[in-house]
Amino acid sequence: MVDLRTYVFLDSLQLQMASYLSTVSRGYLPVGGQACCIIEIAPGIEINKLTDVALKATNVTPGMQIVERAYGMLEVHSDSQGDTRMAGEAVLNAIEQTEDKRLKPRILTSQLIKNVEDHHAQLINRTRFGNMILRGDTLFILEVEPAGYAYYAANEAEKAARINIVEVIGFGKFGRVYIAGEEAEILEAKNIVEKRLSEISGRESNY
Repeated sequence: MVDLRTYVFLDSLQLQMASYLSTVSRGYLPVGGQACCIIEIAPGIEINKLTDVALKATNVTPGMQIVERAYGMLEVHSDSQGDTRMAGEAVLNAIEQTEDKRLKPRILTSQLIKNVEDHHAQLINRTRFGNMILRGDTLFILEVEPAGYAYYAANEAEKAARINIVEVIGFGKFGRVYIAGEEAEILEAKNIVEKRLSEISGRESNY
């Protein structure tokens, strides 16, 4: 039995988010404006079969496939929203699940750090794959479970405000998002992200 953890559709990848995915992807790179579907399941090894299903169902391109023992994650994208949705639906049919059987996202951490100090910024910049955080920025850190919703959260943040995506980790046990910028913009992004995540339907879990 395959457990559907994350299932989310991004209607339009924002420019930073598409560039970030291209930085960390080992597959075929997305570009801004494309539609994207992110699927996370357990056990992880089953994501190989589901990648095959998605690619044979319609005209989508795989950007990321993460195979862990516990969880597997797949990201596919296309210029066509219809093709992207069809690929996701093919995967759902293959595992005999529906979208409402996904897990609802649970926010574990949502914190702001204002007026970031130089050395703190340098620590973060050493390990980030996105934009740099600079002294004086406000930093928003989000931790969410299941992990796959981190990509959705970062994309929604970029839609809502003028922010810099610093780091997004969307696989494993927990997902994390680091975004930085001016305080007012980061506050707006934080509020929107929390609202959008709360609106995602699905089943409750004991985690």
